[in-house]
Amino acid sequence: METRILAITPPFTQLNTPYPATAYLKGFLNTKGIACRQADLGIEAILKMFSKKGLDSVFDFAGANRDGWSENAQRIATLRDYYTNTIDAVILFLQGKNPTLALQICQEDFLPEASRFAQLDEMEWAFGSMGTQDKAKHLATLYLEDLSDFIVECVDANFGFSRYAERLGRSANSFDELYAALQGPATFTDRILLDLLEEKIAESQPQLLLVSVPFPGNLYAAFRAAQYIRQQHSQIKVAMGGGFPNTELRSLSDARVFEFFDFITLDDGEAPVENLIEHLQGLRSVENLKRTFALVDGVVVYCNQSERRDYKQSEVGTPDYTDLPLDQYISVLEVVNPMHRLWSDGRWNKLTMAHGCYWGKCTFCDISLDYIKIYEPVAANLLCDRIEELIEKTGQTGFHFVDEAAPPALMRALAIEIIRRKLTVTWWTNIRFEKSFTRDLCVLLKASGCIAVSGGLEVASDRLLKLIDKGVTVEQVAKVTHHFSQAGIMVHAYLMYGYPTQTVQETVDSLEMVRQLFEAGVLQSGFWHQFAMTAHSPVGLYPEQFSVSRTTDVVGAFANNDLEYTDPTGIDHNQFSFGLRKSLFNYMHGICFDYELQEWFDFKIPRTKIAPDFIESAIHSDEILHTKPTAKVVWLGQKPTVSYFTKSKKGNSWEMASLAFHDKKESLTIQAPKPEGKWLVSMLEKLSVYNTKVYTFQEVKADFEQQLEDFELFWYSKPVNILREFGLLAL
Repeated sequence: METRILAITPPFTQLNTPYPATAYLKGFLNTKGIACRQADLGIEAILKMFSKKGLDSVFDFAGANRDGWSENAQRIATLRDYYTNTIDAVILFLQGKNPTLALQICQEDFLPEASRFAQLDEMEWAFGSMGTQDKAKHLATLYLEDLSDFIVECVDANFGFSRYAERLGRSANSFDELYAALQGPATFTDRILLDLLEEKIAESQPQLLLVSVPFPGNLYAAFRAAQYIRQQHSQIKVAMGGGFPNTELRSLSDARVFEFFDFITLDDGEAPVENLIEHLQGLRSVENLKRTFALVDGVVVYCNQSERRDYKQSEVGTPDYTDLPLDQYISVLEVVNPMHRLWSDGRWNKLTMAHGCYWGKCTFCDISLDYIKIYEPVAANLLCDRIEELIEKTGQTGFHFVDEAAPPALMRALAIEIIRRKLTVTWWTNIRFEKSFTRDLCVLLKASGCIAVSGGLEVASDRLLKLIDKGVTVEQVAKVTHHFSQAGIMVHAYLMYGYPTQTVQETVDSLEMVRQLFEAGVLQSGFWHQFAMTAHSPVGLYPEQFSVSRTTDVVGAFANNDLEYTDPTGIDHNQFSFGLRKSLFNYMHGICFDYELQEWFDFKIPRTKIAPDFIESAIHSDEILHTKPTAKVVWLGQKPTVSYFTKSKKGNSWEMASLAFHDKKESLTIQAPKPEGKWLVSMLEKLSVYNTKVYTFQEVKADFEQQLEDFELFWYSKPVNILREFGLLAL
């Protein structure tokens, strides 16, 4: 008996691309022959609200009585007609369907302007060099943010473009506040959500509703949707899964949650959902479910007696975006942070290179949980099969690999496979700044379409990096980011302050390291966040090992993740927040490197102890010229044009080879003695990235020495070094 399934993402996540959880699940269910429909209620709610009809409803709901409204809200209400008359055209433009509107938007008398546009004078330098399309996209983003401000003030205080009622989901150890909010009347945004949900229910007639909750900003809407199903369609079973329950609800015991949901699953969803379907078909008891909370005889029970193993990454299928309105997502442009722009601008197909983290040691991270602890890479050829399938189905060639940390060896194999298949793709991912990312590997990644990487520098202090067990040093990070930047790959660093036992001096020195990294041009983007102790990290599990103590060991009946703790330093790290972010804002735009660090703070800080040339010295320190025997040697270039000539000097003459190379941008010619030149031409053909066999350095050396002598002398010679800059890579 077939079970009809509907998988939804409740409001709100991203505007520019669907959150991939339901697509991953649908792809898996396809491999089992199980039909599943999916919906992103977030983008659909936004499009419904931000339309002429939707804005009329917004302004009508706000009402005519403006007592207590801010001057900004009153201005927006007065300009109502200008907003309702332009909104449909602006949304089409942000969907990429109305590009000529950019010319009007850039005239700056087309869009109504409220408080968000006050930023323009300050930020003209930030996007003054942008093209018309980018500038118009930024102006249109400010226009939408003005409308969002009006909605928050006058219509629904919980509204946000990428989160909804997030406050209710953050550190909600008790279910009381969220439960109380759900007893109140549906808000304006709720009603849009529930109307859309009713449409989806009518279309698909599901027996099982799967609700993906990746973030706290989806939680309230998920419960509101589940509440509606329980009240209006009680025959439908409702299950929650996703990032939020995986991290926050692992010790759930509040029975009131099951007034809304029938099941809550943890970690990888494939096997638990398959078991749920079997349970609903009467083929499996509730006790034999997998990693699933349910209410049994009025008590919350964790059901995990299933014998079903988790599926390997090779078995889960290709994500399937069918049913999602891929041509209707909107790209907004926030110019402040280049990496955040990738998050909000353009449509990305999401894939995973490897399940979990191959490092799995960082002490602030939830490494005790399976989604990080269980590491399993996907073969490069299978990844490329999935890439090709997604391009065919979606028409999109942009890929965001959503890894905890993409493994360098797999990135190398994937890049070679992408180039070999002659795929034109654009991709980015998250990495660790480890020494495996050599100059040559970064050149290869760039050639395959990699445009950006993000990685955790965390606290730029070697003592604290060791305490974090990051496995890197600041000097190493400098070298790796230099390699990426030289190759033309943008680098974003996640930065942390307030780690246990971190001193004021270390915070100042960390900021100086970051200043130097940006000044050297090896970092292009970054984001500071304050350390938070989480329940499933080594710091949270064993705080005494990090010289801190948890304030309470009480386990809440609902969410449990963020923990309160005391640090013997007694430092108020909050005081650094504004200065760190303000300095970073300026460094990202290439200015204020000559400011004293003290200028970013309104309280006294110590002078940095970091040498002013620390990063420059790290970048330019000599690297030992040594190629490992096991290194893979790859030639990215074309076949050279060869000519021979005779060279004479002091009465001696010998034959030479001249090899002319051409790439997309330039040409070069190298010369070598004829025997070495002929060997090189032959070997480059074998080393071509388009060949299935990949040669090791040892094999190349052995081939050379069958005919000639002194391979190392030749390999490190000037002609070959020139060729190494032109696409001859040792990986």
